[in-house]
Amino acid sequence: MHAALATSMMLMGPLATAGTNALPPIPVDNTLVRNYQCQDGKSLQVAYYNQHEGQSFARLTVKGKAMLFVDTIAASGVKYVAGPYTWWTKGEQGDLYDMTAGPDAPPIFAACTVTPAK
Repeated sequence: MHAALATSMMLMGPLATAGTNALPPIPVDNTLVRNYQCQDGKSLQVAYYNQHEGQSFARLTVKGKAMLFVDTIAASGVKYVAGPYTWWTKGEQGDLYDMTAGPDAPPIFAACTVTPAK
């Protein structure tokens, strides 16, 4: 009984703010902003937010829309997902995929490499 009450009380906070377009605070240990130059001349900026509990996020703009990506399991490197998009990095390089394009589709941003800070 007490566990059910505690759970319902915890859910009331997020539900109360659901219509305000505000996210509850997420503690972040550090933020890194990286600029990438891609193989086809495209460029993009990615902000990485790393949490002390091990979770990380990446914010980048896809087709004119700012999106928040969440890290997930990757065989190699770090993979972030948001909706149909996957931003997959390894070292100083990353590729952006549209997963709705099919499993063999090329990245929409390919061979993106971190550029030196100016």
